[in-house]
Amino acid sequence: MSEVIVIGVVALQGAFHEHLKLLNLAAADEDLGEAGWDFRQIRTPEELEACDALIIPGGESTTISLVAARSNLIEPLRHFVKVERKPTWGTCAGLILLAEAANRTKKGGQELIGGLDVRVNRNHFGRQAESFETPLDLPFLKDENSSTKDSESTPNPFNGIFIRAPVVEKLLPVVQGEQCVEALRDDTVIAPSKQKGSSRHVVQPVEVLATLPGRTKSISENIDAAELAHQGDIIVVRQGNVLGTSFHPELTGDARIHVWWLKQVMYAIRSS
Repeated sequence: MSEVIVIGVVALQGAFHEHLKLLNLAAADEDLGEAGWDFRQIRTPEELEACDALIIPGGESTTISLVAARSNLIEPLRHFVKVERKPTWGTCAGLILLAEAANRTKKGGQELIGGLDVRVNRNHFGRQAESFETPLDLPFLKDENSSTKDSESTPNPFNGIFIRAPVVEKLLPVVQGEQCVEALRDDTVIAPSKQKGSSRHVVQPVEVLATLPGRTKSISENIDAAELAHQGDIIVVRQGNVLGTSFHPELTGDARIHVWWLKQVMYAIRSS
Protein backbone atom coordinates (compact mmCIF):
# COMPACT_ATOMS: atom_id res chain seq x y z
CA MET A 1 0.00 0.00 0.00
CA SER A 2 1.39 3.39 -0.96
CA GLU A 3 1.77 6.11 1.65
CA VAL A 4 -0.87 8.23 -0.07
CA ILE A 5 -4.05 6.72 -1.56
CA VAL A 6 -4.92 8.27 -4.90
CA ILE A 7 -8.66 8.59 -5.58
CA GLY A 8 -9.70 9.65 -9.08
CA VAL A 9 -13.02 11.18 -10.09
CA VAL A 10 -13.87 10.91 -13.79
CA ALA A 11 -14.17 14.55 -14.84
CA LEU A 12 -15.62 14.37 -18.34
CA GLN A 13 -19.12 15.60 -17.49
CA GLY A 14 -21.45 15.65 -14.53
CA ALA A 15 -21.11 16.25 -10.80
CA PHE A 16 -17.39 15.55 -10.39
CA HIS A 17 -16.71 18.81 -8.50
CA GLU A 18 -19.37 17.87 -5.95
CA HIS A 19 -17.75 14.48 -5.37
CA LEU A 20 -14.36 16.10 -4.84
CA LYS A 21 -15.83 18.47 -2.25
CA LEU A 22 -17.36 15.60 -0.28
CA LEU A 23 -14.21 13.50 -0.57
CA ASN A 24 -12.21 16.31 1.02
CA LEU A 25 -14.85 16.62 3.74
CA ALA A 26 -14.85 12.86 4.31
CA ALA A 27 -11.06 12.69 4.55
CA ALA A 28 -11.19 14.73 7.74
CA ASP A 29 -13.32 12.10 9.50
CA GLU A 30 -11.55 10.70 12.54
CA ASP A 31 -12.59 7.15 11.67
CA LEU A 32 -10.20 7.24 8.71
CA GLY A 33 -7.24 7.66 11.02
CA GLU A 34 -4.00 9.02 9.61
CA ALA A 35 -4.48 7.85 6.04
CA GLY A 36 -3.15 10.19 3.38
CA TRP A 37 -5.42 11.01 0.44
CA ASP A 38 -4.87 12.55 -2.98
CA PHE A 39 -8.10 13.36 -4.83
CA ARG A 40 -7.75 14.01 -8.56
CA GLN A 41 -9.81 14.80 -11.64
CA ILE A 42 -9.37 12.08 -14.28
CA ARG A 43 -9.62 12.75 -18.01
CA THR A 44 -6.87 10.65 -19.62
CA PRO A 45 -5.60 7.05 -19.48
CA GLU A 46 -2.35 8.30 -17.97
CA GLU A 47 -4.21 10.00 -15.11
CA LEU A 48 -6.31 6.88 -14.55
CA GLU A 49 -3.24 4.68 -14.33
CA ALA A 50 -2.05 6.53 -11.23
CA CYS A 51 -5.29 5.86 -9.30
CA ASP A 52 -5.86 3.37 -6.51
CA ALA A 53 -9.64 3.85 -6.67
CA LEU A 54 -12.17 5.69 -8.81
CA ILE A 55 -15.55 7.45 -8.77
CA ILE A 56 -17.74 7.80 -11.86
CA PRO A 57 -20.15 10.66 -11.10
CA GLY A 58 -23.74 11.36 -11.88
CA GLY A 59 -24.52 13.24 -15.06
CA GLU A 60 -25.46 12.14 -18.57
CA SER A 61 -24.27 8.56 -19.01
CA THR A 62 -24.39 8.78 -22.81
CA THR A 63 -22.29 11.95 -22.81
CA ILE A 64 -19.75 10.54 -20.36
CA SER A 65 -19.48 7.40 -22.49
CA LEU A 66 -19.02 9.33 -25.76
CA VAL A 67 -16.40 11.69 -24.31
CA ALA A 68 -14.57 8.77 -22.69
CA ALA A 69 -14.48 6.97 -26.05
CA ARG A 70 -13.10 10.07 -27.80
CA SER A 71 -10.51 10.42 -25.03
CA ASN A 72 -9.41 6.77 -25.46
CA LEU A 73 -10.51 6.18 -21.88
CA ILE A 74 -13.16 3.48 -22.30
CA GLU A 75 -10.82 0.49 -22.57
CA PRO A 76 -8.54 1.67 -19.72
CA LEU A 77 -11.66 2.08 -17.58
CA ARG A 78 -12.78 -1.47 -18.41
CA HIS A 79 -9.33 -2.78 -17.51
CA PHE A 80 -9.35 -0.81 -14.23
CA VAL A 81 -12.78 -2.08 -13.20
CA LYS A 82 -13.11 -5.54 -14.73
CA VAL A 83 -9.56 -6.87 -14.80
CA GLU A 84 -7.73 -5.09 -12.00
CA ARG A 85 -10.96 -4.94 -9.96
CA LYS A 86 -9.81 -1.76 -8.25
CA PRO A 87 -12.34 -0.04 -5.98
CA THR A 88 -14.81 1.85 -8.15
CA TRP A 89 -18.02 3.69 -7.27
CA GLY A 90 -20.61 4.87 -9.76
CA THR A 91 -23.45 7.24 -8.85
CA CYS A 92 -26.57 7.47 -11.04
CA ALA A 93 -25.02 7.75 -14.53
CA GLY A 94 -21.98 6.00 -13.09
CA LEU A 95 -24.17 3.06 -12.05
CA ILE A 96 -25.49 2.80 -15.61
CA LEU A 97 -21.96 2.78 -17.03
CA LEU A 98 -20.80 0.11 -14.57
CA ALA A 99 -23.71 -2.23 -15.35
CA GLU A 100 -23.19 -5.22 -17.60
CA ALA A 101 -26.57 -4.51 -19.22
CA ALA A 102 -28.81 -1.45 -19.54
CA ASN A 103 -32.26 -1.23 -21.06
CA ARG A 104 -34.16 1.66 -22.64
CA THR A 105 -31.05 2.14 -24.76
CA LYS A 106 -30.71 2.04 -28.53
CA LYS A 107 -28.13 -0.33 -29.94
CA GLY A 108 -24.94 1.56 -30.65
CA GLY A 109 -26.15 4.57 -28.70
CA GLN A 110 -23.94 4.11 -25.65
CA GLU A 111 -20.98 2.04 -24.53
CA LEU A 112 -20.97 0.46 -21.09
CA ILE A 113 -17.88 -0.11 -19.00
CA GLY A 114 -19.32 -3.03 -17.06
CA GLY A 115 -18.12 -4.58 -13.83
CA LEU A 116 -21.46 -5.04 -12.05
CA ASP A 117 -23.42 -8.12 -13.10
CA VAL A 118 -26.75 -6.33 -13.12
CA ARG A 119 -29.24 -4.96 -15.61
CA VAL A 120 -30.24 -1.37 -14.94
CA ASN A 121 -33.45 0.31 -15.97
CA ARG A 122 -32.47 3.78 -17.18
CA ASN A 123 -34.65 6.72 -16.12
CA HIS A 124 -36.74 4.31 -14.09
CA PHE A 125 -38.67 7.03 -12.27
CA GLY A 126 -39.39 9.12 -15.34
CA ARG A 127 -38.15 12.35 -16.85
CA GLN A 128 -36.50 15.34 -15.21
CA ALA A 129 -39.88 16.59 -13.96
CA GLU A 130 -40.34 13.37 -11.96
CA SER A 131 -37.09 13.83 -10.06
CA PHE A 132 -37.54 13.71 -6.28
CA GLU A 133 -35.89 13.60 -2.88
CA THR A 134 -36.72 11.13 -0.13
CA PRO A 135 -35.18 9.97 3.19
CA LEU A 136 -33.38 6.65 2.83
CA ASP A 137 -32.61 3.93 5.34
CA LEU A 138 -29.14 2.71 4.38
CA PRO A 139 -28.27 -0.28 6.58
CA PHE A 140 -24.64 -0.37 5.43
CA LEU A 141 -24.05 3.00 7.13
CA LYS A 142 -24.88 1.59 10.54
CA ASP A 143 -22.04 1.19 12.99
CA GLU A 144 -20.28 -1.99 11.85
CA ASN A 145 -18.92 -2.48 15.35
CA SER A 146 -22.28 -2.23 17.05
CA SER A 147 -23.78 -5.45 18.42
CA THR A 148 -27.13 -3.81 19.14
CA LYS A 149 -30.04 -3.23 16.85
CA ASP A 150 -31.89 -0.58 18.79
CA SER A 151 -32.67 2.89 17.56
CA GLU A 152 -29.38 4.26 18.93
CA SER A 153 -27.42 2.20 16.40
CA THR A 154 -29.46 3.43 13.47
CA PRO A 155 -28.14 6.55 11.70
CA ASN A 156 -30.28 9.45 10.62
CA PRO A 157 -31.92 8.84 7.25
CA PHE A 158 -29.83 9.81 4.25
CA ASN A 159 -31.40 12.32 1.87
CA GLY A 160 -31.71 10.47 -1.43
CA ILE A 161 -31.70 12.73 -4.49
CA PHE A 162 -33.07 10.93 -7.55
CA ILE A 163 -32.67 12.78 -10.87
CA ARG A 164 -33.76 10.74 -13.89
CA ALA A 165 -32.43 7.90 -11.81
CA PRO A 166 -31.86 4.27 -12.81
CA VAL A 167 -32.57 1.26 -10.64
CA VAL A 168 -31.19 -2.26 -10.71
CA GLU A 169 -34.02 -4.37 -12.09
CA LYS A 170 -32.21 -7.70 -12.33
CA LEU A 171 -29.22 -9.42 -10.77
CA LEU A 172 -27.41 -11.26 -13.54
CA PRO A 173 -25.39 -14.48 -13.35
CA VAL A 174 -21.68 -13.95 -12.78
CA VAL A 175 -19.99 -14.70 -16.09
CA GLN A 176 -16.51 -14.09 -17.49
CA GLY A 177 -17.66 -12.99 -20.93
CA GLU A 178 -20.62 -11.10 -22.35
CA GLN A 179 -24.10 -11.35 -20.91
CA CYS A 180 -25.27 -13.01 -24.13
CA VAL A 181 -28.87 -13.58 -23.05
CA GLU A 182 -29.18 -9.90 -22.22
CA ALA A 183 -27.92 -9.03 -25.69
CA LEU A 184 -31.03 -10.65 -27.19
CA ARG A 185 -33.38 -8.24 -25.42
CA ASP A 186 -34.85 -5.31 -27.33
CA ASP A 187 -33.53 -1.85 -26.44
CA THR A 188 -30.80 -3.34 -24.26
CA VAL A 189 -27.06 -2.84 -24.55
CA ILE A 190 -24.38 -4.91 -22.87
CA ALA A 191 -20.78 -4.30 -21.92
CA PRO A 192 -18.29 -5.90 -24.32
CA SER A 193 -16.63 -9.12 -23.31
CA LYS A 194 -13.69 -8.57 -21.03
CA GLN A 195 -12.07 -11.14 -18.77
CA LYS A 196 -13.34 -10.03 -15.39
CA GLY A 197 -10.74 -10.99 -12.87
CA SER A 198 -7.79 -13.34 -12.73
CA SER A 199 -6.32 -15.87 -10.35
CA ARG A 200 -5.93 -12.99 -7.88
CA HIS A 201 -9.45 -11.62 -8.30
CA VAL A 202 -12.41 -13.90 -7.76
CA VAL A 203 -15.56 -12.20 -9.03
CA GLN A 204 -18.16 -12.34 -6.28
CA PRO A 205 -21.96 -12.28 -6.57
CA VAL A 206 -23.78 -8.98 -6.44
CA GLU A 207 -24.92 -7.81 -2.99
CA VAL A 208 -28.00 -5.64 -2.56
CA LEU A 209 -27.11 -3.00 0.04
CA ALA A 210 -30.25 -0.86 -0.03
CA THR A 211 -33.70 -0.63 -1.58
CA LEU A 212 -36.31 2.08 -1.93
CA PRO A 213 -39.62 0.81 -0.48
CA GLY A 214 -43.03 1.89 -1.57
CA ARG A 215 -42.22 2.03 -5.28
CA THR A 216 -42.98 -0.40 -8.10
CA LYS A 217 -40.93 -3.55 -7.71
CA SER A 218 -38.89 -4.19 -10.87
CA ILE A 219 -37.28 -7.50 -10.02
CA SER A 220 -38.43 -10.24 -12.35
CA GLU A 221 -37.30 -13.07 -14.58
CA ASN A 222 -36.32 -15.85 -12.21
CA ILE A 223 -34.98 -13.61 -9.43
CA ASP A 224 -36.26 -14.96 -6.12
CA ALA A 225 -37.21 -11.69 -4.44
CA ALA A 226 -38.48 -13.41 -1.30
CA GLU A 227 -35.27 -15.32 -0.78
CA LEU A 228 -33.19 -12.18 -1.30
CA ALA A 229 -35.51 -10.17 0.97
CA HIS A 230 -35.91 -7.41 -1.58
CA GLN A 231 -38.63 -4.89 -0.90
CA GLY A 232 -39.02 -2.13 -3.46
CA ASP A 233 -36.49 -0.93 -5.99
CA ILE A 234 -32.80 -1.78 -5.72
CA ILE A 235 -30.82 1.45 -5.36
CA VAL A 236 -27.42 0.35 -3.95
CA VAL A 237 -25.42 -2.69 -5.05
CA ARG A 238 -21.89 -3.94 -4.53
CA GLN A 239 -19.95 -6.66 -6.28
CA GLY A 240 -16.57 -7.06 -4.64
CA ASN A 241 -14.79 -3.72 -5.00
CA VAL A 242 -17.39 -2.22 -7.36
CA LEU A 243 -20.22 -0.13 -5.88
CA GLY A 244 -23.22 1.46 -7.56
CA THR A 245 -25.81 3.91 -6.20
CA SER A 246 -28.78 5.05 -8.25
CA PHE A 247 -29.10 8.37 -6.41
CA HIS A 248 -26.74 11.35 -6.01
CA PRO A 249 -24.94 11.38 -2.62
CA GLU A 250 -22.59 14.02 -4.03
CA LEU A 251 -25.41 16.59 -4.20
CA THR A 252 -26.38 16.37 -0.53
CA GLY A 253 -23.50 17.86 1.41
CA ASP A 254 -23.67 14.69 3.57
CA ALA A 255 -20.32 12.88 3.48
CA ARG A 256 -21.36 9.69 5.31
CA ILE A 257 -21.38 7.47 2.22
CA HIS A 258 -18.06 8.94 1.09
CA VAL A 259 -16.56 8.18 4.52
CA TRP A 260 -17.91 4.63 4.36
CA TRP A 261 -16.56 4.15 0.84
CA LEU A 262 -13.10 5.46 1.72
CA LYS A 263 -13.02 2.86 4.50
CA GLN A 264 -13.81 0.18 1.93
CA VAL A 265 -11.01 1.51 -0.28
CA MET A 266 -8.55 1.34 2.60
CA TYR A 267 -9.56 -2.23 3.40
CA ALA A 268 -9.33 -3.31 -0.26
CA ILE A 269 -5.87 -1.85 -0.71
CA ARG A 270 -4.54 -3.33 2.51
CA SER A 271 -5.98 -6.72 1.60
CA SER A 272 -4.52 -6.82 -1.92
